[in-house]
Amino acid sequence: MEDSGTRGGEMGRHLTATECGSGRSDHTTGVRPEMQWAMIFDVDGVIADTEALNARASVLMFEQLYSTRVQSEDFREFVGTGDERYVEGVAEKYGVTIDTEAAVERRRENFFTLLQNEPLPAMDGVLALVDAAVQADDCLVAIATSGNKNKQFPVIEGTGLDRSRFDAVITGDDVTRKKPDPQIYLVTAERLGIEPARCVVFEDAPAGVEAAKAAGMLCVAVTSSVDAGKLQAADIVVDSLAEVDIDGLRELVASHASPSG
Repeated sequence: MEDSGTRGGEMGRHLTATECGSGRSDHTTGVRPEMQWAMIFDVDGVIADTEALNARASVLMFEQLYSTRVQSEDFREFVGTGDERYVEGVAEKYGVTIDTEAAVERRRENFFTLLQNEPLPAMDGVLALVDAAVQADDCLVAIATSGNKNKQFPVIEGTGLDRSRFDAVITGDDVTRKKPDPQIYLVTAERLGIEPARCVVFEDAPAGVEAAKAAGMLCVAVTSSVDAGKLQAADIVVDSLAEVDIDGLRELVASHASPSG
């Protein structure tokens, strides 16, 4: 593991999120840097189909803490914006003043209570795609999620994915600006030591797509959370990651990153 003091300032703090992470930091040894590329995965709606459970946990939270009935659909526009904005946005719609920290914590508790009875399998195609990336000599693989690690890490592990297989794992705890700001993806690229133009992001929400494109990355959007029409800013829109293969992605990156692409 790279010592967190080797990259100064803000980046040193980000590395703490990946201390759980990778023994793969040298797996691309021998591959020319200009030939390396990366896959970066969001979690909710990409690695695991958590969106319905997230909304239900949040509906319960508003009833429990604020005696306010909200609808699961109210949260849809805030998917991918981070745990805090996810609850604050709906509170604003209903004119409810909330304690954000307490609301996020109760939502997290509700989520895991629901999860005990409804385990979340990996999204279709994601395990095979991660396996292909891990086995490829030229490909780095990372997770970048706006959610906080105390919620997202158990979700990742619940799908059967081992975080140590990833070259970087960055969460909302490691950034100061959430999606649609590109910070989390720029931090991930820096952690990987790779140019943003050679990164493919997998997203399910408009805010995530916007963040990826603002970072100068390619984006594959999956229609697990919103309609395809709301994801048109992505380079590719699919119904399932089973429709995506590593060879096609490699060609897409080569075209995007080339001077004439």
